[in-house]
Amino acid sequence: MGFAEQRFNVNLSILFTELPLLERPAAAAAAGFGAVELWWPWVGSPTPERSELDALKRAIEDAGVRLNGLNFYAGRLPGPDRGALSVPGEESERFRANIDVAADFAGSLGCGALNALYGNRVDGVDPAEQDALALQNLVLAARAADRIGAVLLIEALNKPESPLYPLVSAPAAVGIVDKVNEATGLGNARFLMDLYHLSMNGEDLPSVIERYASRTGHVQIADNPGRGAPGTGSLPLEELLDLLRKAGYDGWVGLEYKPGDRPSSESFEWLPRAAR
Repeated sequence: MGFAEQRFNVNLSILFTELPLLERPAAAAAAGFGAVELWWPWVGSPTPERSELDALKRAIEDAGVRLNGLNFYAGRLPGPDRGALSVPGEESERFRANIDVAADFAGSLGCGALNALYGNRVDGVDPAEQDALALQNLVLAARAADRIGAVLLIEALNKPESPLYPLVSAPAAVGIVDKVNEATGLGNARFLMDLYHLSMNGEDLPSVIERYASRTGHVQIADNPGRGAPGTGSLPLEELLDLLRKAGYDGWVGLEYKPGDRPSSESFEWLPRAAR
């Protein structure tokens, strides 16, 4: 099987960042890709001006690429934050203000997946309080995603790089998926399986794939160590993606790796152009 059997998209929040945001969709298209995904692009604003939303929508449409993944507002990302929805006070309010904005933007482009990063633990706040707030906000996000025919993604990160993030294993993230689905009855919450993060946590990746492929709504990859392109580390990514296909996953695979000290357009030599 191999890489040629997969459907890859490019995360424009970690690749092509040497270019202004509005130039990145066209750069991805020029590199041969037909689909892209994004973290929430306006780090400081969960509710940007309509003109900014419209400009990005036009850039994606004009490039002829499909948006098939978008994060809800997640605080300073890249940066110290790992989401906002479980953080009491202003950050939770900003997440709620963003829910319909992000869903409407995603829906206008036919995007079928919205990722909700859980957020870091906060000193002096009871984790149970944060978890209760998180469930409330995730229910709202799941309903908004359902309104546009999308899935809500819950992602496990890795403890070495995100020590305050509570979802640092596949079972922890899938447990939240189950709670959201039980609370909404919609069944549209799904696991985001990032093979880089799971490998950093030392998880048995073939076992994770076997257990959770059927619960997975999106997959992301980077090699480990280094979070670079496939082939720059030691992860058997081609074999792992084959296992995912055999386990029934036929969705998109997001390229969420660092290009290194070179233009992003030069970091795809591992993937034949015909397979992009």
